[in-house]
Amino acid sequence: MSSLPVHNPRFDVPLRDPAWHQRLFWIVFALVLIWPLAVATEFRPGVLFEAENRRISAEFIGSFFPPVLEPDLLWRIVDATWTTVAIATAGMVMALIIAFPLTILSTRVLSISAISGRMNALPFLVRQTIRWVLIFLRSIPELVWALVFVRVVGLGPTAGVLAIALTYGGMLGKVYGEILESGESTATETLLRNGSGRLQAFFYGLLPQNVMELTSYTVYRWECAIRSSVVLGFVGAGGLGQELDNSMKMFNGGEVSTMLIVFILLVALADTVSAFFRKRLL
Repeated sequence: MSSLPVHNPRFDVPLRDPAWHQRLFWIVFALVLIWPLAVATEFRPGVLFEAENRRISAEFIGSFFPPVLEPDLLWRIVDATWTTVAIATAGMVMALIIAFPLTILSTRVLSISAISGRMNALPFLVRQTIRWVLIFLRSIPELVWALVFVRVVGLGPTAGVLAIALTYGGMLGKVYGEILESGESTATETLLRNGSGRLQAFFYGLLPQNVMELTSYTVYRWECAIRSSVVLGFVGAGGLGQELDNSMKMFNGGEVSTMLIVFILLVALADTVSAFFRKRLL
C-alpha cells in the first residue's frame, strides 16, 4: 500500500510577496517626493506629443539628414576636434598642478601635528582654509568660469583651459584627499614619526598603495573634460563646440549632424582610451 505524502510546511510557497508592504511604502514615498518636484519644475512630458510640437520636432530632426561631407567642412571639424582634445588635456594638466599641492596640505594623514591624535590650531586652520578653497573652485561650474575668462582673455581656447583647470582642480583635490585618507595610513605615520617630511611620506607611504585608484580617477576626469570642452565652445571657448554653435545659429542641420557624429566618435575614443588605462592599471 502506498503511503500518503507527508506535508512539510517549510516547502509551502507563499501566495503573496512577504516584503510587499515595504516595496509599496518606498514606491509611495518616491511618488510623494517626486510629485512636488515635478510641479515645481513644470515638468510636462505630454507637450512633446502635441501635434504642433511633433511637426516642429520632425522638421528639426529632418534637417540633420543627410550629413554634410564637404572636404572644407571636414578639415574644419578635424582642426576643431584637435583643439577640443587640446583644451581638455591642457586643462587637466593645470588642474593637476592646482590639485596636487592643495591635496598634500589638506590631507590629515600627512599632518605631522595630527600624529598624536589632535591637530594643532594653525595646521587645522590651514587645512580648513584649503578645503574651503577646493569647495569654492568646484562649486562654480566650468561654464561660468568660461564666461568670466572669455571677458578677461577674449574668445578662444585659453578661456576653456582656465575654466577646466579651476573647476577640475577643485574636484581632483577633494577626491584625491578622500582617497588618501580612506587608505591604510600605518606606513605613512611610521615615516612621519621617524622624521620624514610630507612629500617623502606621500611618495613612499601613501602613493604606492593608492596610485591605481588615483590614476583611474584622473583618466576618468580627462574623459569628462573632453565632454566639457565641447560645451564650453558654446560660450566662445573654441573647439568643436564653437563650430557646432555657429552651424546651429545658421540653421545648417547637415553640418550639425556631421559634427554630432564626430563628437560621438570622439567620446567613444576617449572612453576606449580611459578603459585601456584602467585595465592596464588594475
